Order: sequence, then structure tokens, then C-alpha cells
Amino acid sequence: MLPDLVSVIIPAHNARGMIDEQLAALAAQDYQGAFEVIVSDNGSTDGLREHLAGHPLTPQLSLKYVASPAVPGAAHARNVGAARCDGDLLAFCDADDRVYPGWLTGLTSAASEFDAVGGPVEVTTLNTARVASWRSFPEPGERFADAAFLPYALSSNFAVWRTTFDKVGGFDESFDRGGEDVALSWALQLAGHTLGHTPDAMIAYRLRPTFRGTWRQMMAYGASSVRLHLAFRDHGMPGADPRAALLLFVAIVLSNPLVPRRLTPVPRGFWVTQTAFMIGRVRGSIRHRTYFV
Repeated sequence: MLPDLVSVIIPAHNARGMIDEQLAALAAQDYQGAFEVIVSDNGSTDGLREHLAGHPLTPQLSLKYVASPAVPGAAHARNVGAARCDGDLLAFCDADDRVYPGWLTGLTSAASEFDAVGGPVEVTTLNTARVASWRSFPEPGERFADAAFLPYALSSNFAVWRTTFDKVGGFDESFDRGGEDVALSWALQLAGHTLGHTPDAMIAYRLRPTFRGTWRQMMAYGASSVRLHLAFRDHGMPGADPRAALLLFVAIVLSNPLVPRRLTPVPRGFWVTQTAFMIGRVRGSIRHRTYFV
């Protein structure tokens, strides 16, 4: 079954300088069906609303602007966008990324067999080779997954039927600093819905280009992983693996910036991501009075 209308929902916060690239990519889709684009503005102060008013791609994209400043975070912005759109299939992407021309075709085709579907990312197009070396991602044909629990889709490349989205209550807005996409993916599977993956729905994914920005993001992700554990441990999510934590700690020590470069080939940015994630987990464990390191 193909959708009558796809609603592409883009959460945005101070994205005026980047969103045009994503809108142009959506205008270049090879999808033959009807779709609309909703930009959900989560309290921008950079003139995003004025920028989108009368935007030249408005007719082609059926572009709509909705304000969603009440609760900080992309989860709230996506929920508001979903509440204000007209599509029977909801597709989510981010303002600072760029979807490939076959993105919507890939998602809608796969969604005919699943209740929700995700796609892959590549990090070589929008990032320098140096920045791209800081994080690793699955190959296009491989889905994102927690090795000890369930697969998930990234909210930057995700589609879900409206009926399924409504049944599970949308994105959990308490995950305001990451992890809301994993939480939704797991919640819908635990409710008996299916989550698929298609390599045909590729996006170019933009990474944080500085150590500072990467540190902050990965700290937040580490803390969110503790909240995911608390939310899903009663559904079978296991606790942290001490052996994996030990191996990660050893890797962090051996690749730290004080070690001469000639002795370790690990990029400094990779050390930043791993260290920040672990510290985020430690801080999250302390905050929530649990152990998940």
C-alpha cells in the first residue's frame, strides 16, 4: 500500500543558514506521489520564520511553517509538526542534512511492508574527511541496532504510518537531548508493530565539525542511554556489560591525546566521541541513581 500523501516533517532551531540545502534536496526527489513539507520551528531566533515566508520552493513543496516553541527539543517539534500535517505517512528528516534524490521513493516503497521504516546515512558528503573519521556508522544494508536489545531507526531518516505514530503516542518529549528516536523505535516494536530498514533511502548526515560541539553532543547521548535503560529495562533491555565498559576504558586511555601520535593511529575526534559518551553515561548513572556504564 502506498500513501495518499506523505508529510515530510523537519524540526528546526536556528536553521536558517542550512535549511535551504535540505529544501532543495526535497524539491529534487524522484518520488511520483504527493507530498508536503512541514518545518516545525522550535523557538528559533535567527529569522527562520521570515526566511520561509514566501520561500521560492513553497509551491513545489507545499511548504508549511508551524511554530513549536513550548517545549525545547526536537521531539516536541516533530510531534507538533505531526499534529499539524495532513499526510497518512509521516517522514522525518533534519534541517542540517541532505536527503538523496531517491529518499522518499525508498521510504514509501519499504513502508508498504512495515509499520515504520528507517534508512542509512553517509558522512563523507557534508563533512571533511577528518570529521568523518570521528564516528562510525553501519553499512547501508545494515540497520542500526543495540547489540543486546532491539534495532532502531534514526529520527533524521525515518518514516511511520500516522496510525502507528498515534497508537504509540509519538516521540517521548522527556528525551530532550537525544534518544527519542531509539525510544520510539523500541516502543512501537514492543507494542507489536514492525520496523523495517531500506538501503534505498539514503541521506547525507552532517556531524558536529568541532571537538567542543562533538563533546557536548556525545555527552548528551551518553546520558540519554541511561534514560533508555531505565525506560526499557522492564521490557528486557539488559544492564551494561562490564567487559565492554572495560574495553572502552582501555581504548580511551591508550588513544588519549597525551599519547604521541606516532604510537596511536586513532583520530583525536574518535577519542573525543568515546570519552564524552562514557562520561555522559557516568553522569547519567549518578543523576538517576543507577549503574549503566
